[in-house]
Amino acid sequence: MQAELVLDARNATGECPVWDAREQALYWVDIPARTLNCLSLMDNRVQRWEAPQMLACIASYGDGSWLAGMENGLFHVTPRDDGTLASQRLIDVEHARPGMRFNDGRCDRQGHFWAGTMFMDMAEASAVGKLYRYASGQREPLNAYVTNMIVPNGLGFSPDGNIMYLSDSHPSVQKIWAFDYDVDTGTPHDRRLFVDMKHYPGRPDGAAVDAEGCYWICGNDEGLIHRFTPAGKLDRSMPVPVKKPSMCAFGGRDLDTLFVTSIRPGGDLGDQPLAGGVFALRPGVKGLQEPVFRSDLST
Repeated sequence: MQAELVLDARNATGECPVWDAREQALYWVDIPARTLNCLSLMDNRVQRWEAPQMLACIASYGDGSWLAGMENGLFHVTPRDDGTLASQRLIDVEHARPGMRFNDGRCDRQGHFWAGTMFMDMAEASAVGKLYRYASGQREPLNAYVTNMIVPNGLGFSPDGNIMYLSDSHPSVQKIWAFDYDVDTGTPHDRRLFVDMKHYPGRPDGAAVDAEGCYWICGNDEGLIHRFTPAGKLDRSMPVPVKKPSMCAFGGRDLDTLFVTSIRPGGDLGDQPLAGGVFALRPGVKGLQEPVFRSDLST
């Protein structure tokens, strides 16, 4: 089951792929390049828009605009014809210290937006990251539902929305947790260990959940995408031709393609010339359409 190169994007840190069924297009970000990217599968057209800050996670409004987690807050961004993003600040985040930004994020099944923050210098291993929830019209400050994170990542929700998944990618942690999730109040509780990734190759990075309720997680540093059952059992591992796959998302006309973004590190890339590319896998299962951000939900 070989990975197919979709685009030799050469992203420094490609992240947060989101499939837009209306446009039949894949969107994703390159964090340090501060770009929102789009590949139309209708005509293979590639577009890029530059943001005013590094943007790390996005969720669609369903109308061509996006909710974006950037360096110091959440923004409503709209692509312009001149290659820039019109941005409207929605809410600030009160970081624990300078040098932080948002990282992984996505909507729950109801349309609330969840995103985590991290200190950008991972060498310090500062557990100052937090996981926040945002609903339309919410006033400051953002409420943190999970704290003491180093690199919050791997957000995902079960098909019925009753389970929330969250990981910490830092080499000193490498764990994935599951939470029971109250869909009525939009709150996680009863946190428990789902998978200890120190027992498997690769650090846990971005993730997706398929229609069968299984959890797909990128094994960063080892060039693998792992599928875990809802019981936390490894079901399969699929290789990609780069060492640092960063996040995966289901898409395609039938939601049967798993798109994977990746990171292009510095140094000699002779053994992984396609690093930073976007890839596609055919895993034999279908995914779920990514929920749009519900701007009519106030709580």
